[in-house]
Amino acid sequence: MDAEREADLLEDEPPQENGVIQSTQGLYSSTSPPASDDEPFSTYFEEKVPIPEDVTQMFSFRKLWAFTGPGFLMSIAYLDPGNIESDLQSGAKAGFKLLWVLLGATIIGLLLQRLAARLGVVTGMHLAEVCNRQYPTVPRIILWLMVELAIIGSDMQEVIGCAIAFNLLSMGRIPLWGGVLITIIDTFVFLFLDKYGLRKLEAFFGLLITIMAVSFGYEYVMVRPDQGELLKGMFLPYCENCDSAQMEQAVGIVGAVIMPHNIYLHSALVKSRQIDRGNKKEVKEANKYYFIESTIALFISFLINVFVVAVFAEAFYDKTNIEVNAKCNASGSPHTDLFPLDNSTLQVDIFKGGVVLGCFFGPAALYIWAIGILAAGQSSTMTGTYSGQFVMEGFLNLRWSRFARVLLTRSIAIFPTLLVAIFQDVQHLTGMNDFLNVLQSMQLPFALIPILTFTSLTSIMDDFANGLVWKIGGGVVILVVCAINMYFVVVYVTSLNSVALYVLVALLCIAYLSFVCYLTWQCLIALGVSCLDVSCLGSRMSLTGHTDIYLLNDMDSNTMVER
Repeated sequence: MDAEREADLLEDEPPQENGVIQSTQGLYSSTSPPASDDEPFSTYFEEKVPIPEDVTQMFSFRKLWAFTGPGFLMSIAYLDPGNIESDLQSGAKAGFKLLWVLLGATIIGLLLQRLAARLGVVTGMHLAEVCNRQYPTVPRIILWLMVELAIIGSDMQEVIGCAIAFNLLSMGRIPLWGGVLITIIDTFVFLFLDKYGLRKLEAFFGLLITIMAVSFGYEYVMVRPDQGELLKGMFLPYCENCDSAQMEQAVGIVGAVIMPHNIYLHSALVKSRQIDRGNKKEVKEANKYYFIESTIALFISFLINVFVVAVFAEAFYDKTNIEVNAKCNASGSPHTDLFPLDNSTLQVDIFKGGVVLGCFFGPAALYIWAIGILAAGQSSTMTGTYSGQFVMEGFLNLRWSRFARVLLTRSIAIFPTLLVAIFQDVQHLTGMNDFLNVLQSMQLPFALIPILTFTSLTSIMDDFANGLVWKIGGGVVILVVCAINMYFVVVYVTSLNSVALYVLVALLCIAYLSFVCYLTWQCLIALGVSCLDVSCLGSRMSLTGHTDIYLLNDMDSNTMVER
């Protein structure tokens, strides 16, 4: 059976034309038939960006520019409507006190994205493809379903964010369901921009990030936050006089920033550059430039997030509903009824955030806020769709036409989003957003554990496998992140106050924790805890017992060495 599989893999080697590597997306399929000639299998990677030769310099801006793109597409997940809502709630509830949490979460995110990029560069495969090759059938299918749930949850937040932006820009004339339909249509259009060139698509995403920076930067300049308090909140890891609500908000920041599907996305996007993986010098150089690019991209996304936190911390921290009601009434806002006449602390979301900005700083602030939210929702919806495509292609070896794949990945998330938009009012979406955050938090182990596992295996990464420091550090970081997010899940579930739901959640937790323990077991073996490698189970359940693990030094060559 292994010989047959290896033969199939060798037959599917990627063609080369004039020295340019063609698409390798179908390389790892051992069960799917080849695409028909009349309907070629097309991918995001049909065009690979060439890297300029410059052997005289240790650092080249020309090379950095050539590698620039994937990191910025990845960074959009740090700027999606879910993150923006977490930012504004952090500012309104805790002022500047939790900026250090945002900074720490972004740094942790950068380290995890580094692992994802290295996996894609060294192996020529993204995380879903590696999972498909390394995990047995049942765990692989469960893993795919869990990642799909995370993508659906993220996509719902992003599409709803766009719909809210359309509602704000139209002064309520476009209902929520109408905004969802508009987002579906324009996303289909924008997703085919890469047919005009990969660099043009990346430039379009750069434009959307620029729109977000200008929009939220305008709000920041207009509000003029206290710079001393901002710096204190960013670099002093302490939350003075914080209660449970503010602690829960800190946990929510970590959950919003580190998203599971983004690990899968980044490991795929780095395949878009022309790299000779048989040349260790080129691989090492690619890893270096991708890390620099990711650092720049996440620094920009961090600044944009800081703009949002600072605006709401300066203008609306400790504000009460009755104060906001009076201000909105004086400004003639049609949304005064959103804020009851009581002294409870102001609760804001993306929609209410735009309304209060309009009440305090004029209509221009509301419209510019809505434009920023629209850019955030539109860009993250597109990258979320790419994530869905990569995950389905990798786990299931799909070889469908481009339109069919886009249609399927969009439909999976669009139907539940449309139902929410039809039956929910735009003013009452906070509960759904909390549920979606919990859903994504629960899926984090299914991205973080596999990425640490595979980047630690020398059979996969060769000389680029994680060293002892990265193994220990990565394990500790992933343990902390998962623990924080599980705390967030527990807090949410206990707030439901339903015995029946408690029983259901307890049963689901048993299955959930069992699968997490299985992945952790495999990860610990990869990290070098050899005593856990049960030889009698190895041939069926263990990564180390698989006979189809290949040494993936150069996936573009005609050589594939069996372990």
